Amino acid sequence: MGNHFNENYINCVSNQIHSNVIVLGSLSQEDNKTDADGLIGNKCNQNLWIYTADCMPIFFADKRTRNVAALHCGRKGLEKKIIKNLVKIFDNFGTSRDDLLVAIGPAISKEHYLVNQFTLKEFYRKAEDKKITVNLTKNEKDLCFSDSNHFKEQNLNQLDLKRSAYRQLLNENIPSTNIDISNLCTYKLKNEFNSWRKSKTFSRQWNFICT
Repeated sequence: MGNHFNENYINCVSNQIHSNVIVLGSLSQEDNKTDADGLIGNKCNQNLWIYTADCMPIFFADKRTRNVAALHCGRKGLEKKIIKNLVKIFDNFGTSRDDLLVAIGPAISKEHYLVNQFTLKEFYRKAEDKKITVNLTKNEKDLCFSDSNHFKEQNLNQLDLKRSAYRQLLNENIPSTNIDISNLCTYKLKNEFNSWRKSKTFSRQWNFICT
């Protein structure tokens, strides 16, 4: 990996704002960053960097064209359908879904990501596709489709970011065999990762993929 850190490689880093905005790597280089949560390579020798501290780093690679991309994706990114936005860009590049490989890196696990029921209901309302919903549990379906507003704020519920991202990827017709998901939890593994929810740290994990 060290051979990628040389003067021939350009570091591309964005100002991450929990959005669904995706930009070309050349528009968000280290000395001229723009606001975005997704970077897609458009030149050779680019390092696409994503920093995380509970959100998911998600990397995409077209094994045929060798186009690559990186997403910073948490609850807001899932609600705003950043994955769908990126897949549309790959479609414009002529990518076949069967050729698109995806890796979801270490992020907070559902056991440690607790939200109140209103937040959870709003998440399922925004993040889940009602027409093509994959493998929802009964409780998730109730939250996703129910019109009831009788939820108690103090009741905390687990929110599984990785599972929701996986469902969104399947909804985009990316084969399950093309998706790899890390089981490492940034909250639980305090000696290996930084977690905003655990310690309110401003330290981050840096993750990258090269063009």
